[in-house]
Amino acid sequence: MLKYIVKRIIISIFLLLGVSVILYVLLRCMPTDFVENRILNLVQNGSEVSEEFIRQMYRTYGLDGNIFVGYFTWLGNVFSGDFGSSFISQRPVLSEIFSADRIGTSFFVAAVATVFEFLIAIPLGITAATHQYSVRDYVVTVLVLIGISLPSFFFGQMLKDIFANKLGWLPVSGMTSAGSTLTGIQAVGDYLWHMVLPILTVVILSIGARMRMTRTNMLEVLNSDYIRTARAKGLNERSVIYKHAFRNTMIPLVTSLAGLIPSLFSGAMITEQVFSLTGIGSYALNAMQQGDIPVIMTYNMFLACLSVLGVLLADLMYAIVDPRVKLA
Repeated sequence: MLKYIVKRIIISIFLLLGVSVILYVLLRCMPTDFVENRILNLVQNGSEVSEEFIRQMYRTYGLDGNIFVGYFTWLGNVFSGDFGSSFISQRPVLSEIFSADRIGTSFFVAAVATVFEFLIAIPLGITAATHQYSVRDYVVTVLVLIGISLPSFFFGQMLKDIFANKLGWLPVSGMTSAGSTLTGIQAVGDYLWHMVLPILTVVILSIGARMRMTRTNMLEVLNSDYIRTARAKGLNERSVIYKHAFRNTMIPLVTSLAGLIPSLFSGAMITEQVFSLTGIGSYALNAMQQGDIPVIMTYNMFLACLSVLGVLLADLMYAIVDPRVKLA
């Protein structure tokens, strides 16, 4: 086991280096960059911009040299613990991205949504599989189609229009009430009240794929020989499903850990934008729109590290859930 983990860590280091090269080259090859966006804003505001001023800005932000020279400069700084400063705020990238407010908000929304996603999707997926072609199965199929097909910006806006604008049951956006002076438990309640719609949006849009996966896996397991043998021995249906079939149904779901871990910290970019949440996702989206390379690099490398960690944990969990799997 230890030998396998060390081997995977070494491979992961080279993988992350490859990801960083591709990401940096793509960012430097974008049609527009941060300096061009800044110059455009100055011109639109009536300011005069000289060629020397433009060259000075490129030198200031380190965008005047060769792409690969720029990459190795960035990589050297990273190895020394310096991830650079945001082009926009001029503050250290790490303190900007990993501020308690940003990453805390994104993690809270994603973690709560993930818990509800599993609590809802797995039982419904099992119900659909055990009642194939019934009304329950068709209802789950409709929910799956809704969750997979609707874009988050449309669905989030629709929920805002219904529950906030028309019914007035929930706040429209933000994380706290405007001008709020609440403290203690009241402040916590106000915060949670504002999180209902964002979490509801993420849950509904996420359960579709999870229900479909659970239903498909359960149907495959229920048609296995050992399930037919268990039924032939006279075991009741509940015991067959939850004692014998459910364990093997969960094996493919374990592999979803690879994508689940980064999603807990990446933030739902569009959802955070729709509901005006100051999360890490909306912050990264703003950086991408303006070409803030240090922020984009740090954010995406953080997600790449979490993805690599997720794959490793998924492999280890797979071996625990299915003892037939040997790690070598």
